[in-house]
Amino acid sequence: MFRRILVANRGEIAARVIRACREMGIRTVAVHSTADADSPHRKLADGAICIGGPRAAESYLNADAILQAAEQTGCQAIHPGYGFLSENPLFAERCASHRITFIGPTAAAMRRMGDKVEARRTMDAAGVPVIPGSAGALVSADEAASAARGAGYPVMIKAVAGGGGRGMRRCDDEASLRRMFVEASAEADAAFGNPSLYLEKFIEGGRHVEIQILADAYGTAVHLGERECSVQRNHQKLIEEAPSPVLDAGERARLGDRAARAVENAGYSGAGTLEFLRDREGRLYFMEMNARVQVEHPVTEEVTGVDIVHEQIRIAAGERLRLAQKDVKLKGHAIECRINAEDPAAGFRPAPGRLDVFQLASPAAEGTRLRIETHAEAGYAIPPFYDSMIGKVIAWGADRDAARSAMARALTAARIEGVPTTVPFHIQVLGDAAFIRGEYDVTLVERLLASPATRRS
Repeated sequence: MFRRILVANRGEIAARVIRACREMGIRTVAVHSTADADSPHRKLADGAICIGGPRAAESYLNADAILQAAEQTGCQAIHPGYGFLSENPLFAERCASHRITFIGPTAAAMRRMGDKVEARRTMDAAGVPVIPGSAGALVSADEAASAARGAGYPVMIKAVAGGGGRGMRRCDDEASLRRMFVEASAEADAAFGNPSLYLEKFIEGGRHVEIQILADAYGTAVHLGERECSVQRNHQKLIEEAPSPVLDAGERARLGDRAARAVENAGYSGAGTLEFLRDREGRLYFMEMNARVQVEHPVTEEVTGVDIVHEQIRIAAGERLRLAQKDVKLKGHAIECRINAEDPAAGFRPAPGRLDVFQLASPAAEGTRLRIETHAEAGYAIPPFYDSMIGKVIAWGADRDAARSAMARALTAARIEGVPTTVPFHIQVLGDAAFIRGEYDVTLVERLLASPATRRS
């Protein structure tokens, strides 16, 4: 097992990985930009080192600085978290060349499954339905326009190398496609160091369902069930839950087994998520694979009892999976709300600034439990350079309504002052009749934003 791990990320996920390492008896080194010099996540680690300026390209995307920091501090491994360099195969290769373990898939497996275009090809070859779209990465707006004519508008253009809504645009006609192609490519380059895009047919009224997998380096993979991630704004998730309200046990088993076999065949190891879009007729189409830990992994942990970050580290250290598929049992229901420093009434505009009051924790009702994942605290100044998420609240209950009610109580009791947050909007979603029934799709947020209650908030 590793003695010391460098955590090549920031904020909530850096804090999460540091805590996991501490639980496993592993020492940690946190990296930070100049903008994060006072970030609470760096105080949780055994050591911290500055790797550059405030912008991501100067620090968290600076592979040279991160590798130098790992060597200087004697780290045997690097955990990339999510975003930044977590799905960059060149960085994984450079880690290997420096004899530092990258906690994630190999560069070759990442190119097959983490690269969105290659993943589509792999799944298509395996007989898994994929959303109609471009055969490969698009080198120009002209090529994108040609692919769009074949798929039919509306279409989505997406970053080959990333996720989280960055480098993603809906295009309803060729004029908007040509304009947004340039914007999305630049955004993808800034966020992931790769400007490449691909194109898919936009499916109206779909539901976003994803399967969590774990795979070791010895050819064994298991799935940990699915998550429903259809509550989204600007193609970024706001609320996730496990299991999905619309999949039954048979569908779950079939989809999960298909996902596990696909990653086995691809020689993938580590944690990963295969994302599907479910249309109004119930058909599931593969969209992409995220070759990393997901923001929403805690809901899966809560219903399975499996610590995904612990397993990532063990797999990277060369251990075999300690559980078989028959050992994975889902118990109860979990819901996660991402708490973002944003103003929902202003189109979820980011709101960096000082947190004068920050209280998320509250007692859980009998038969439920609450989990708080955050790096923030009162007095913390949220920088304007990065993602606006300041924490996550996860509620577990014996059934979906118990989890939903526990979450609503927790968010109603939360106190955050100094910046606007998404908490009031989360409460609105949790009380929406369609959400309560589990009968919602990716248009839910758009509908609620148009309501008088949101405009008054």
